[in-house]
Amino acid sequence: MTPAARVAAAIDLLDGILAGEAAEKALTAWARSNRYAGSKDRAAVRDHVFDALRCRRSFAALGGAATGRGLMIGAIRAAGGNPAEIFTGDRFAPLPLTASEAEGARAPVPGAEALDCPDWLFPLLSTALGDDRDPVLALLRSRAPVHLRVNLRAAGREAVRIALAGRGIETRPHALSPSALEVVTGARGLRNDPAYLAGEIELQDAASQAVADLVPLKPGRRLLDFCAGGGGKTLAVAGRVAGHFFAHDAVPRRMADLPVRAERAGLDVRCLATDELAAADPFDVVLCDAPCSGSGSWRRDPEGKWTLTPDRLADLAGLQARILDAAAPLAAQDGVLVYATCSLLDAENRDQVAGFLSRNPRWRCLWQRRFTPLDGGDGFFSAALTAQ
Repeated sequence: MTPAARVAAAIDLLDGILAGEAAEKALTAWARSNRYAGSKDRAAVRDHVFDALRCRRSFAALGGAATGRGLMIGAIRAAGGNPAEIFTGDRFAPLPLTASEAEGARAPVPGAEALDCPDWLFPLLSTALGDDRDPVLALLRSRAPVHLRVNLRAAGREAVRIALAGRGIETRPHALSPSALEVVTGARGLRNDPAYLAGEIELQDAASQAVADLVPLKPGRRLLDFCAGGGGKTLAVAGRVAGHFFAHDAVPRRMADLPVRAERAGLDVRCLATDELAAADPFDVVLCDAPCSGSGSWRRDPEGKWTLTPDRLADLAGLQARILDAAAPLAAQDGVLVYATCSLLDAENRDQVAGFLSRNPRWRCLWQRRFTPLDGGDGFFSAALTAQ
């Protein structure tokens, strides 16, 4: 595909996404129906689509319209290019610019528009982030780094780094976790790399690893991952400390890949159905990595920034409170309840901790910790609670 053809494909995809189609679903369907597109073409089109979604408001201003075409015109202008060189009307290229498009469009208004943030979220992020608001939002407009977690019970970080380098995958240690490596080059080959297939590495954000590092599980003790999903946090904790690991999710199919991932890593994780929890407790640590807005990971899932609404945020906050209340009784008398989200918003973080403590006066907070993209990973929050 030519560069112009890739832009044309991105325009069509963006129009579907703006109309309500999920980005991943749209990209998968496009790849299946365009078999001629090679891996580099698919990657380039994907990058166009996600870059436009990250910068949707500012690109629309620069391109003159909140459409797929407008976003791609804005993207080219934001990068210092000339859209007329791509929008030529030649074979497979987008139609030539109209007179109004060629005249150019306005610069994004400083603030929420220039930083690609919905207006209603801007004050909430101001409250949560303070002086860090603008630099964090600026980072959320860019692509996220690729991080690896080294299974430290299977291999050393430096040994893995050297082995990967020998196969053309350059990495460097990341300061957020002793198990974290940041991929510099060669990321596309990771899932077929021998270290991945042998369970020595997993793809996992460095801040997510840092949250797992904070989980206070002692050797030989029992941990329940109450909202396990794919089990990334379970495997991260199990990758640094020997213990007994249990996973649960209200939607069990989310854990479908966990047994395979655990086996690959040489780890033992038992998945529990909801009706099995009472018979299996108490647990020394109960981890609640709760469903949330994902605002800390909008570089990876920029759709979430635009689909989140005040009502949806309120629904999530209610769900998080119910999860904490349901998980607390599963902790041992001297156990620890760890609450975590990949959110930057107080309503899902500090306010949840405060609400739980007000409902459960016997409990106290041991610590709270927040990570933002300024720390080098996604945005995360974590807190440890225990009964007095």
